[in-house]
Amino acid sequence: MTDKAPLSRIPLTVLGTGAMGTALVRSWLAAGHPVTVWNRTPARAEALAAEGARVAASAAEAVAASRLVIVCLLDDASVGEALGGASLDGRDLVNLTTGTPAEGRSRAAWATARGARFLDGGIMAVPPMIGDAGSGGYVFYSGSAELFEEHRETLAVPAGTRYVGADPGFAALHDVALLSAMSGMFAGVTHAFALIGREDVRPTDFAPLLADWLTAMAPAVHQAADQLESGDYGKGVVSNLAMQVAGNATLLRTAEEQGVSAELLTPYMSVMERWLAEGHGEEDTTGMVELLDLRRGRDA
Repeated sequence: MTDKAPLSRIPLTVLGTGAMGTALVRSWLAAGHPVTVWNRTPARAEALAAEGARVAASAAEAVAASRLVIVCLLDDASVGEALGGASLDGRDLVNLTTGTPAEGRSRAAWATARGARFLDGGIMAVPPMIGDAGSGGYVFYSGSAELFEEHRETLAVPAGTRYVGADPGFAALHDVALLSAMSGMFAGVTHAFALIGREDVRPTDFAPLLADWLTAMAPAVHQAADQLESGDYGKGVVSNLAMQVAGNATLLRTAEEQGVSAELLTPYMSVMERWLAEGHGEEDTTGMVELLDLRRGRDA
């Protein structure tokens, strides 16, 4: 250990000691950072006190204890309520509470008006991944670039860091976009397991096939991105929209034969049919992004 190493272990405050907040605190404690914690229910912070954290009696007291303040609460309203009576002047506020892009931007303006620098964050990990360098977990950050660069080393202790821009809403935007894609994937996974549910097919035998297939399909996102940036939805198309819509009939008949509801598939299929009706049969499905834009046509 060098003489300089302890100086880099700056003190910090964490508001919120739920499952994620607790995992964050433990990772910073393990790295040697002095950590002050606060939780609305004090009993939930007792275990961390036994591990070396200082428990503050109020959120205001916790904020006053450190320049760097990490917030990991239930929602944006909880953030406003917890910090309402605290002085934020001169504080570096990092909000890791899950929220929307609009909430991130609003909270940034709110914090800045109170004299704080602000970063919003989107955690792409579950608590067991925190503090595990090999887990692949990371956190999106957006807002003050100066704040991020100054505290990058400390913020990287629990999980990897990915700064996505000065717009405070971008961390939440990236977070929710990825989670939305995951939600769609799990909808397909759920339907696939339902199809084999009453057959003599073991889920544990089917799972490797499913995982390999999804992995093989994943690179298609790069082609979709290229099509979106070029505006050419027919670029590199392999299975065009018309073919895919025609194939949907087989998926629906199979679901019916297996006695499985197709409710997880039909919303996506309906958008495919609408885009086909607009004359895009020879293109890929990428152009369906336009149909999802509720502002479509308003800017004309």
